[in-house]
Amino acid sequence: MSISGKVDPVVCPVAATDIAEALAEGLRDFQALPLYGLCFGVFYAAGGIAIMLCFTAFGMIYLVYPLAAGFALIGPFVAIGLYDVSRRRERGEPVSFAAIWSAIRSRSEIGWMAFVTLFVFVVWMYQVRLLIALLLGLHASFSSLQEFMTVVLTTNEGLLFLAIGNAVGAVLSLILFSLTVVSFPLLLDREVDFVTAMVTSVRAVVASPLPMVGWAAVIVMVLIVSALPYFLGLVVTLPVLGHATWHLYRRLVVPVA
Repeated sequence: MSISGKVDPVVCPVAATDIAEALAEGLRDFQALPLYGLCFGVFYAAGGIAIMLCFTAFGMIYLVYPLAAGFALIGPFVAIGLYDVSRRRERGEPVSFAAIWSAIRSRSEIGWMAFVTLFVFVVWMYQVRLLIALLLGLHASFSSLQEFMTVVLTTNEGLLFLAIGNAVGAVLSLILFSLTVVSFPLLLDREVDFVTAMVTSVRAVVASPLPMVGWAAVIVMVLIVSALPYFLGLVVTLPVLGHATWHLYRRLVVPVA
């Protein structure tokens, strides 16, 4: 039983073929209703561009690379509207921005999951700044991203920073992925508390560790590569991954009879 007194959702193991099929279904959803996918993709990319411009204005251009890497952490939260698009298309219900917003607002527990997601993202950005201070100098500052990358790739301290930063980032990404891969779709689909949603998500990952870690790697790599050209690639990749996540959720969690 969950902490809310309801029966815990039942999870099923999945294979690599399920992930491939979920991706194909996600692509079909995007092709069927491209307007919604593009709107959410543009919103996600615009957020990245806005943060990048803020860092540039405050002379912290060297944080753009960590931002691009860490931006994948908040993808599950931003994609929640895409889950509802797939859910409505699956049920044959009409799709509209008003209906999507109404569905999200009616699930108060989603706000708590959003807080968890944003908290991990803030931790990621702070640990990057801490590593820069410890390894590259307390008052390290770089006039351009090229200068920062040159220091990182050509000095022992920079290579150590890159190794530790990527290792910490991988751990944080795996933790957040385990907590959210099922949580957001489940909270949208059913009346459950966010703790039960996170526990169910972790159980789903534990039930299929290799396929799910592979899916996590695909998400992170696709989002990072998409973010490199000024976040513009996210306009297309986020919708496809968002729709695919919903269909994978359908395979991971047994539907209510």
